[in-house]
Order: sequence, then C-alpha cells, then structure tokens
Amino acid sequence: MQLFELTRALIDIESISGNEKPLGEFLCEYLRPLAESHGGRLERLPVEADRFNVFAHWGTPDIVLSTHLDTVPPFIPSHEDDEFIWGRGACDPKGIAAAMIHAIQGLLEQGVRHLGLLLVAGEERNSIGARCANGRPRGSRYLINGEPTGNKLAVATKGAWRVEVEARGRMAHSAYPELGESAIDKLVEALGRLRAIRWPTDPVLGECTCNVGTISGGRAPNVIPDQALAEVMIRLVGDSSGVRRQVLEALGPRVTTREVLEVPPVRLGTLPGIETTVVKFTTDIPELTAWGQPFLIGPGDIAVAHTAEERIPKAQLAAAVGLYQYIIRELQKRDGQQD
Repeated sequence: MQLFELTRALIDIESISGNEKPLGEFLCEYLRPLAESHGGRLERLPVEADRFNVFAHWGTPDIVLSTHLDTVPPFIPSHEDDEFIWGRGACDPKGIAAAMIHAIQGLLEQGVRHLGLLLVAGEERNSIGARCANGRPRGSRYLINGEPTGNKLAVATKGAWRVEVEARGRMAHSAYPELGESAIDKLVEALGRLRAIRWPTDPVLGECTCNVGTISGGRAPNVIPDQALAEVMIRLVGDSSGVRRQVLEALGPRVTTREVLEVPPVRLGTLPGIETTVVKFTTDIPELTAWGQPFLIGPGDIAVAHTAEERIPKAQLAAAVGLYQYIIRELQKRDGQQD
C-alpha cells in the first residue's frame, strides 16, 4: 500500500486499548512478505490473553523503530482531504506506524539491515506491551520511539502518576439524608482540595499538572450514595515523592488512594540537523530501557490527539519517512556501521 492508503487502513481497524488483536493480525499479514523477502523474521510477542506485540527484524537489530498499536476511545473511521488524513489514531499512532513501515521498506530495498520494528499493545493505559517487551530485549543499541512531536526530536518528556481515589459511605433514602453518609460528598470535597495545591515546576518541562479524568458513583438520584470513585492523572516534572506527599495530605483521611501507574520524566538524545522540542506527555520509553538509547520523534500534533478532530498533515507524514531513514543512517554512522 502507498503511505496514505496504509495510514487509512490502519485507522479503520478499531484498536482501542485491550482490543489490539485485529490490528496486530493485520500488521502480521502485511509485514510478513516484507520480512521474508529481505531475510527477516516476524514474531508475535505474547502480552496477555489475546493481546500481543508485533516484532519484525532483519538481522540482529542495532536500531529499532517502535510505536504502539492501541488508541484511546472512541473509534473514529478515517477520511481525508487535500491536507490531512483524519480519524482515531491518525497521529497517535497509526500514521507514525505507517511512516515507520515505509521507512524500513525503503532502507531494506537499499540493502540496509540490522533493523527492527516493534509495535506494542497498551501504551494508552499502562504500557503493558512495552513492559513485556522489555523482558525480551534483542540487543538493540538505539530505540526510535514514535509519538506526535511535529517531526521534532523531543529532548524531554513529562512523567505521569495515575491514582484512583475512592470514597465509601452508607446508603439511605434521599428524603432522610441524616440516616446515610454520602460517598460522593466526601469525594468531591477531597478532590476540591487538590485545586489548592501549589505544584512544582521544572525549568525545562514547566509545571506539574493535575487532571481529574473520570468520576463515577452512586446508585440512583433518590439514594444516598455509598460509593464513589475518581481517576486522577498527574503529569510529573521531577521526582514523585514530594507530589505524592502533597496529594495524600490534600485528599485527607476520608478517602482511600490506590496508585495505578507511575512513569518518570525522561531526558532524551538529539541529533545534528533536526529541530528539537519538549513534550508534556508520557511514552513507552521508560518501560523500554533494555532496547537501547531512546530518541522520540514523529509526525503530527499532540494537541489534536485524543480529540474528535484528530488528524495528521499529509506533508508531515510523507516527510517522516525520510526523517526516520536519516536518523537511522546517522546512528549507523555513529557506530561506524556499513550498509
């Protein structure tokens, strides 16, 4: 498939986190001829149940291109105009995956080897695919991770700390609230205190931020709620210990907190001739430490990822193919490799 055609084909296979299997199967069938025709190998790396990572490699891979298979909900089918390809995953990450595949195909046709392509499950929830892959490294010295950075090399990324905040109460008839204990009132009061926190800042990454992403609870409008739950995501700019202390003190003893995920902020490498940027999101890179020195770059704008207007500029998408090839060649020169 041509680049834009492949991007749309990937978008049109729904792969919301947990349902990566259909996309993984499509990519295995698509990549198998490319692997076999150039002396490579295609593998399914198990993650859990029906979930797996896709790994294609040509020789022992010194350099691995990687991005993820999953997207956030809801599914949005593709369409295109003269400037953009639209749809869920257009820039996060299916356009990136298509560009990586075309970059590798072009290099293989030029005789370049010792390359790998790693496509992992679960990045949008808990990086489970990356963690599983990290237990099976293949000796690569460099990892080029793909996320939407506007085709600029990210020199740093924020970390993340995700927690669940739960409140318990006692049910009663809403006409007699004094007989019950509202879990929702407890939760709302606790979350309100988060807004008063003075978050730490970093001269490169900026301010730590907090988002209450989901709230659920209660039984019915005429029942005093006995349970309530919120999911909170905090973007870290440094060590998490101080932030953890601030959050737990603010929430107080009337709720319980369960830590779900922590990803540290990271500093990343640069290469000559490529513009740099700083990004506020997290990636799989902290979970892929065994796959080599990381670089982070990809086409697209993170500001439209996870939105109803997700899209990727066709010009950036096309440019990314040559950009990935340039980075691979620069890293090969660094190690004195020959094609």
